[in-house]
Amino acid sequence: MGIAIIRGTNDKPGASNILAEAVDQWANVGDDHSAKSGKLYIGHPVIATPDGPRRIDALLASETHGLVAFDLVEHDSIAGHQERQDDFANAIEAKLRTQRNLVRRENGQRKLVVPVHSVSFAPAVANPPDAADYPVLNTSTLAAFLDDLDGSVSEPDAFAFALSLLESMSAIRRPHGDRPPATPQSRGAKLRTLERAVATLDTQQAQAVIETADGVQRLRGLAGSGKTIVLAQKAAYLHARHPDWRIAVTFYTRSLKEYFRDLITKFFVSQTTELPNWDKLWIAHAWGGRGGPEHSGIYRHFCNTNNATYLNFTEAKFLAGPSAAFQEACRRALKEVEAPKPSFDSILIDEAQDLPPEFLAICYRSLTEEKRLVYAYDELQNLNSASVKAPRDIFGPDVRWDEEAPQSDVVLHRCYRNPRPVLTTAHALGFGIHRTSSGDDKSGIVQMFDDARMWKDVGYEASGGPIREGAAVTLRRTDATSPRFLEDHSPLDDLVMFKVFGDAAEQDDWLVRQICRNLRHDAILPEDIIVIHPDPSSTLRATASMRARLLKREVKNHLAGANTMADEFRRTGSVTFTGIHRAKGHEAGMVYVVNAQRCYSADHGLARLRNMLFAAITRSKAWVRVCGIGDRMTQLAREHTALKNDGYKLRFRYPTKEELTTIRIVHRDILDDEATLIDSHTTNLRRFLDDLENKQIYLEDIAELQPTLRQVLAVRERGRQRGND
Repeated sequence: MGIAIIRGTNDKPGASNILAEAVDQWANVGDDHSAKSGKLYIGHPVIATPDGPRRIDALLASETHGLVAFDLVEHDSIAGHQERQDDFANAIEAKLRTQRNLVRRENGQRKLVVPVHSVSFAPAVANPPDAADYPVLNTSTLAAFLDDLDGSVSEPDAFAFALSLLESMSAIRRPHGDRPPATPQSRGAKLRTLERAVATLDTQQAQAVIETADGVQRLRGLAGSGKTIVLAQKAAYLHARHPDWRIAVTFYTRSLKEYFRDLITKFFVSQTTELPNWDKLWIAHAWGGRGGPEHSGIYRHFCNTNNATYLNFTEAKFLAGPSAAFQEACRRALKEVEAPKPSFDSILIDEAQDLPPEFLAICYRSLTEEKRLVYAYDELQNLNSASVKAPRDIFGPDVRWDEEAPQSDVVLHRCYRNPRPVLTTAHALGFGIHRTSSGDDKSGIVQMFDDARMWKDVGYEASGGPIREGAAVTLRRTDATSPRFLEDHSPLDDLVMFKVFGDAAEQDDWLVRQICRNLRHDAILPEDIIVIHPDPSSTLRATASMRARLLKREVKNHLAGANTMADEFRRTGSVTFTGIHRAKGHEAGMVYVVNAQRCYSADHGLARLRNMLFAAITRSKAWVRVCGIGDRMTQLAREHTALKNDGYKLRFRYPTKEELTTIRIVHRDILDDEATLIDSHTTNLRRFLDDLENKQIYLEDIAELQPTLRQVLAVRERGRQRGND
């Protein structure tokens, strides 16, 4: 309980700080302090009015006290306070009255369900006037005024909706379009309920949006914790607050561009009734290519602005290979430019886990001296580590980053997208918790965190004490980190379903029937469905039959990035088919993962394949169907069954450091050159063993190598023995 203080920016810092301290003291003093809960926004919200955006100095939102708008006075003159109080109250009331469910008729009058009050807070005024109609408060009178305030809200759902409206969240939580007539238990009705239920920012998210400081801000959270929405709203908030700033929003996945543009537009219009000034607010891909400003990117802009050599993918791939191409391009650009020209007042970066540190450095060096950089990343996008270094390791020891400031490092613990069974399924398969062991990886685990404490950061708690190497552990998600309403709408077996088929035709037939049922009987829209193929290189070929069969049944569909623009992902009235890379950053009510057997096993790079499966499953905000063919899919389904039998808790023996070393070697991602070298050595070793067995050669022929071979094998055996102890 208590009042969460969310500090935005305004031009009254002195009065803002004193108000925050006074409200915090009021909330924590007295016999009934436990009942005092809510949020105090400083410099928020921004509300659209006919005269332009109205910026509220501060707003207290509480179910027990309603909404209290504060006119903050920095000096000892309160001149004009009546007009300011009226302006604030009128703006908030007009916003709330646009929604029918926030208004009730009483005694022939229409009244707001959520009471709205406005006062002036003037800490420098020693003896404020005693006026009931236009109260003026200071630190001595604030607590008594709030205690006497009759503002209780009898309808919690209405209060939550009012907050959603003021936070501009209701604009993006609406369904994609008009759903067909639906019964309360239909999937369409359940999706509508889910969208409304998550329409209010939690305190962590609200702080991430509103609290801004000079220097670097880091935003961490797992898939579905709201990072992309927070960044979009933060961009809109900064643009509304500082229309003269040059702001850039960038990301790794091309298809996020239109999504960001749509989100930012809705947020900004909700606050200002105006469209964003796209000359000041630029949404750009990280790399960028040819084709004019719309197709440019941050890296290309950096090169053009500073006369550095720009490398396209083909050129960079030739120098460093496909996986390190962008890193090499950014590294060379940084090396060429000693003193970059500042281009932006603020840069917001999504999907930082997929971007090289050199690109983050380019963004940092492209900023004005305040260095306002916000980067968000998924704690679990790469399951084997924290994936993104700390700011000082990326930008150097002189980086502007206050590690102690709460707004500098925000961790979003709650997952608002995936139901708990969906999320734990993704984790169990991604880590290989119940995978059958083989070869050197005796535990079966494919990958694991470098630091076991990360489990807590991403919303898990360990039963029976701290995690210990080599000991059994049980990890579970709590109601605080995985809200129950995300899963209570449907039976567990309906939330997550694994389907094994004998061949591709059988899989295609089942998929087509299910999608047709979703559209015609479940009240689901085509935009609510995503079909994900884990292997991007073969997605076009592998999904051709499925898509053709749907078209024969008059179900429109498209393959994102193939028969759409590169930046387009969804289409109205069309089912989306996609490879896993383009699916990142997106979500849907119903997700079908096809040909999942490709992610069960591999000679090399199994961790990468399991990461793909993890990413695909976590696109679902309600239901997921994991489909595949043959024995490998049967084994994958057994992993899920074992998890389900454990009550969707992760139960396993935690690897030792030695075992983790072996796991990383066995399942590491292999580059093309490395794979060629391994294949060559494997072929030569097989030939040697065959010749040895056929007595074409003898061990005595390699006498000088025998001590080295024995030493290598002994070291491996000692490591294996330590892991078994």
